[in-house]
Amino acid sequence: MTNAGYDLNLLVPLRALLEEANVTRAGQRVQLGQSSMSSALARLRVVFDDELLVRVGRDYELTPFARVLLPQVQATVPLIERLLANEPDPDPAAARRTFTIMITDYGLMRLHGAIAAVLAEAPGIQVELLPLPERPMESERDLVTHDFVVVVPGIGIDGAQLPLLEDEYVCLVDAENPALRDGALSFDDFVALPQAVAQFGRHHFTPADRRLRELGIDRREPRVTTSSFLPLPSVVAGTDLVAVVPRVLAERLGPLTGTIGVDAPFGSIEIALKLWWHPSYDTDPVHVWFRERLTEAFAAELSQERADG
Repeated sequence: MTNAGYDLNLLVPLRALLEEANVTRAGQRVQLGQSSMSSALARLRVVFDDELLVRVGRDYELTPFARVLLPQVQATVPLIERLLANEPDPDPAAARRTFTIMITDYGLMRLHGAIAAVLAEAPGIQVELLPLPERPMESERDLVTHDFVVVVPGIGIDGAQLPLLEDEYVCLVDAENPALRDGALSFDDFVALPQAVAQFGRHHFTPADRRLRELGIDRREPRVTTSSFLPLPSVVAGTDLVAVVPRVLAERLGPLTGTIGVDAPFGSIEIALKLWWHPSYDTDPVHVWFRERLTEAFAAELSQERADG
C-alpha cells in the first residue's frame, strides 16, 4: 500500500465499492455520480496498488486482496466515523434510527409482540419490514444493506446470528377432510391430495421442501400457490387441499378457519428460526442494543406463553 493521495474521505466509497462490487450501485449508495465514483476507485487503486475490482463479463469481482481487505474495512469504518464525529456512544433508547428487517409473514406473526416491545422502549426507532429476497443470498450484499434477516439456515447466509425459536412442520387440512383417519394423515394420502404450497421465490426451499424432494415428492406444480404461509389456512378451508405449515401457525389460525394441523407423515422437520446480521454491525452500539432487546423481549414472551399454557 502506498500513501499517494491517501484521504480519509475515501473510506466511505471504499466500503461501498467492496460491499457492492459494482461502481454504479456503490455510487448510488453513497450518493456520488458515476464519474465521481470511478474517480474514487482510480485513487483507491493507487493507494492500495491493487485493482480492487476487476471486470468479469458484464459484472465486477473483488480481487483476492480486496476480499481480504473487505472485513477489515467493515470493522474499521464505523469506528473511525464515530471517532471523527467526536460523539460518545449514544443512548440506544434515545436514538433516532430506522432498522430494516427482512422477514416472512410467519416470522412476523411470532415476533410482532417483541418488536412492539422494543419500539415502546425507544420512540425514536423505526422499523421497516421487508420480504425475503427473490433469490437465496449468494453474497453478503443483503446482509450488508439490511440490518437483520429473520429466517432458517440454508439460504446462503453466512453472518452472525442468534437463535429465536424452534417449531416444526405439520400438515394442514380441513377438519372435515375425508383423508383424515383418527386425526391422522397417511403418507399415501398426503401424496394423493392436491397441494397448496407457499413459495418464497424460485430458488428458496424450506426445510420441508428439501425433505420432500429427498423423498421424491414433487410439489413444483401445486393446485394453489401463495407467496407466504398466512393465507394457507383460509385457502385450505372447505377443500380437499393439504398444505405444509409451521405448527404454531396451524394452532393459532386453524380454529378461525376450520382447519387443523396434524403430524407430518414424512417425519418431524424442525424449524430453527434465527436472527441474522452482518458482523460489521458488531461495533454499532444501537444495533447491538436493538438485537439484544429484541431477543430478550421474545424470550420473555415465550416464557410467559409456556407459563400460561
